[in-house]
Amino acid sequence: MVNSTSNGVEIALLHNKVLIELHREQRNQEYAVGDIYLGRVRKILPHLNACFVDVGYAKDAFLHYLDLGPQFSSLNSYTRKLLNKELKTSDLMSFSLLPDIDKNGKIKDVVGQGYVIPVQVAKEPISQKGPRLTSEITLAGRYLVLVPFSNKVSISGRITDDAERDRLRKLVQSIRPANMGVIIRTQAEEASVSELDQDLQDLVKRWDELFKNIKTARAPQRVLGEINKTSSILRDILNENFTAIHVNDEQVGAEIKAYLKSFNHSENIVKYQRLPDLFDAHNVYKQIKQSFGKQVNLKSGAYLIIEHTEAMHVIDVNSGNRKTASASNQEENAFQTNVECAKEIARLLRLRDMGGIICIDFIDMQNKEHQKKLSDSLREFMKEDKAKHNVLPPSRFGVVEITRERVKPVTKVVTTEKCPSCDGKGTIQSSLLFTEEIESSVRYLSEEGTHKKVRLVVHPMVEAYLNRGFFNSVTKSWRKRYKMKLDVEASSNIALLEYHFFGPEGEEINL
Repeated sequence: MVNSTSNGVEIALLHNKVLIELHREQRNQEYAVGDIYLGRVRKILPHLNACFVDVGYAKDAFLHYLDLGPQFSSLNSYTRKLLNKELKTSDLMSFSLLPDIDKNGKIKDVVGQGYVIPVQVAKEPISQKGPRLTSEITLAGRYLVLVPFSNKVSISGRITDDAERDRLRKLVQSIRPANMGVIIRTQAEEASVSELDQDLQDLVKRWDELFKNIKTARAPQRVLGEINKTSSILRDILNENFTAIHVNDEQVGAEIKAYLKSFNHSENIVKYQRLPDLFDAHNVYKQIKQSFGKQVNLKSGAYLIIEHTEAMHVIDVNSGNRKTASASNQEENAFQTNVECAKEIARLLRLRDMGGIICIDFIDMQNKEHQKKLSDSLREFMKEDKAKHNVLPPSRFGVVEITRERVKPVTKVVTTEKCPSCDGKGTIQSSLLFTEEIESSVRYLSEEGTHKKVRLVVHPMVEAYLNRGFFNSVTKSWRKRYKMKLDVEASSNIALLEYHFFGPEGEEINL
C-alpha cells in the first residue's frame, strides 16, 4: 500500500491484512542507504584505523579501513583519472585492475587528508552520528548487484538447488562486462535469460550515469542517488504472492506500473484509489498506533512492554489475562504465551526496524524442552526478516538476546496525543469555540480570494459534527455564506482539536 501525502510517501506492507513493514520517504531525502557521494577525507584516525569523510552532512561521515573494499586501489586510481579528464568511457574493459589492498593494512597507508574518493552510504545518520560509509561501491537491481572493479560472481546462499546455482553462475559469467563483478540475488532463482540480461543492462546504465556525474562533480556532492524508496522496496520484496498494490496518486501508480513492466511483472495488480489518505481508509493507522506504543497488546490478552535506549532495546513479555483451554497448567500456559509473543516480536522488530541488541525477558519456564522449542520458534519466525540477525540461546536468567543489523534510525511513531482541551499546558480552552476558530479560517480564505476550492481535514468526530444533516449541516452553511467550494474530510491520524486546509492540488494551506 503506497500512500502519497503532502510530506512524502508512506509505504505499508500487509500480509493477510496484518501490517508487517512500514517505510516513510520524505521528499528530496538525502543520505539514504545506497546513495553515492564524492567525499573529501577530513581526518585520519589511526587508533581506530578509520577516517572521517565530508559528504556535506552536518556531521562528518565515518569510513573504516575494512569498509574500503579490497579493490580500493583500483577505485581510487579510476577516480583520479576521471577527475583529471583522462577517461573517455565508463567501460572498464581497458582499465587495468590494481592488486587488492592488504586486509590487515593501515588506513594511513592508503588514504590521506584531503583525498577525494567516491563513497556509498551503508548506514543512515543515527542520533548524533553521521552516516557510515563504504568505498566498495555496489549498484543493486531486481535480480543482480553490480560490483565494479571485480571479476567475481557470487550467489545468494538462499538459492540451495545446485543445478540452479550452476545455471545462474554460467549465465551471468557469460553476459557480465569485463572487470564488473556480480552478486546474484535470491529473486534471480528461475529468472529467464532476458530478465537477467535486462537487469544487468540497467545496472550498467546506472554505472555510466555515475561516471558522467563524477566527471563534473566537486566534493562534497551526491553523484548518484538510490532509486526512489517505493521502487527499491518493490525491488526487494515483490514476488508472485503479491495480490495488489494500492496507491492513491496517479503519478506514483504510473511509475510503479512502468517499474513492474520493466521486468515483465503484471501491472494489473496496481489498484488506484482516489482517496486523500489511503492508510486511513484501510485502517492502517489503527495498526500503527497499536504496534508502536510502549505497550503492545495481543488479542489473547498477553502484552509486551518495549523500552528503547541508545544502545539496546528491552522487551518484557507478560501473560496479562491470557488463559487457553489447551493450557492445562501454569508451565504450559507460559510456553504458549511465549511462543505467541515470539511471533509478535519478530513482526515488531521488522515493522519498527529495531536494530542493535534486543533483550527479551520471556515468562520463566522450567521445562528444558519448552525452552528449546521457544528458541527454535523464534528463529523460524525471524526467517522472513531480511536484516542480518542472530538469535542467541536463553541465558541462565531466561533472557533471549538478539542482535539485528541497524542501517537506519529505529522507526518512531508518536502514539500518544496532547490533551485536546489544554494542549498540554494545563489550562482549559472551551471546545465550543473550536468551530468558530475553523469558521474564522474559512472566512479568511474566502476574503483572501486566492482559494476557491478548499479541503478541510479534521478528526472523525469533528467531521461527523460538521457534516451532520444533509440540508442544514454546518459545512453547507459555510459554503453558502462564504461562496466557496468546501469539502470536509475525516482523518484518524490527527488529534481531536486539530485541523488542516489543503488546496485543489493537495498542497497544504498555511494560515
